Amino acid sequence: MKILTYEVEGRQRIGIWNQGETWIYPVESFGMEYRKMQDVIESISESEIHLLNHMACKDPFEIQGAVPTAEAKILAPIQRPKQDVICLGINYMAHAEESARYQKEAFGGERPYAVYFSKRVNRCVGHLEGIPSHEELVDSLDYEVELAVIIGKDAFQVPKEEAKNYIFGYSVVNDVSARNVQTRHQQWYFGKSLDGFFPMGPCIVTVEEIPYPPRLGIRSYVNGQLRQNSNTELLIFDISHVISELSQGMTLKAGTIIATGTPAGAGMGFDPPRFLKAGDQVSCEIDGIGKITNPVV
Repeated sequence: MKILTYEVEGRQRIGIWNQGETWIYPVESFGMEYRKMQDVIESISESEIHLLNHMACKDPFEIQGAVPTAEAKILAPIQRPKQDVICLGINYMAHAEESARYQKEAFGGERPYAVYFSKRVNRCVGHLEGIPSHEELVDSLDYEVELAVIIGKDAFQVPKEEAKNYIFGYSVVNDVSARNVQTRHQQWYFGKSLDGFFPMGPCIVTVEEIPYPPRLGIRSYVNGQLRQNSNTELLIFDISHVISELSQGMTLKAGTIIATGTPAGAGMGFDPPRFLKAGDQVSCEIDGIGKITNPVV
């Protein structure tokens, strides 16, 4: 199912999309009193998931409180992550190459270990919401479409073959980055963590909806121009590896967001670089999940 956070008449709700994504059905119509996505992730039962999958096939006129998608404001599915987002750097080989070119470094071609870093996200940005340009601080604003994995239950010392059992679902994220800040500080945390630097959505697709591991087309566009175009099967370190490796030494709490890395085609990868500016519009999409579009303001 595709579960989302939305707003109608000033009230925030949790809902599911019908099969055509033309209507949203509030989960409260089915006796579920979830108010935040974190509550859903932590508490939803298998029987409730089966019920919601069944109800998504129903005619909207049979569902109390159903609202046309066009009349709702689509918010980021997880509004305020409980912990920093875990990100993977250079997890597609072609992006590793363009990163090396941008930083004028020799590209060794070997990636024996995953690169992890943390991203502070005070609040996730929703579909059609603006990405702040932070012009007083940033002169090289960049975009990165990524597949996000949302952990569904606390995970510790998880074997690779059991990793899927700890996943709640997937979403689309844009790991917005300030390249000059990254370069200046020689680390990624500050340059990745400015306010408004984590668009997410438009929904979470629950894990059972997509064959595992996900092999999904992943793309980004700037002002309608295709910039990134790849497939999640090209991840250097796949989802099972990442969950298993991280959980050997830390507990991944339910609701943890893991951004799995971006493919080639980020703005820094062009010669000359094609960074974002106020007035640009960025779209990120992944097959089977959806698309988020955000103006730069």
